[in-house]
Amino acid sequence: MANLFGNVLKAHQWIYENSHGALGHKLLFGNPTLLLRSMGRKTGQERTNALTYARDGRNYLVTASNGGSPRPPGWLANVKSHPQCEIQIGTQRIPVTATATYPQNPEYARRFQLVDKVNKGRYTQYQTMTSRPIAVVVLTPR
Repeated sequence: MANLFGNVLKAHQWIYENSHGALGHKLLFGNPTLLLRSMGRKTGQERTNALTYARDGRNYLVTASNGGSPRPPGWLANVKSHPQCEIQIGTQRIPVTATATYPQNPEYARRFQLVDKVNKGRYTQYQTMTSRPIAVVVLTPR
């Protein structure tokens, strides 16, 4: 079942990228989805990830949930290493600065609630599956 879901996510990202954003923003479960373009910390090559997001004022919020896996997604290490990246919402590309936040940050709980609500409680479920704190990454337009 996990492989099926992973394939659905890959197909969604492929449609989003190959339609140049005309399709994909709300294709999967109706969740608003952005494309995060970051630089690989080891390769220096561009990496793209389709992620559900929430808005927080002018900022965009994404979670590094990795489906509740014990390991965070690779893109999190990439944006920590190279925080200047780009997001795409539909056809619009926006340069952003990424900042990972964790439970000790006073804004974390509020931000987590925002993204969890958009994702219909899945992030709360994922947090119960792992002992690592799931980062909420703030993407601030430059």
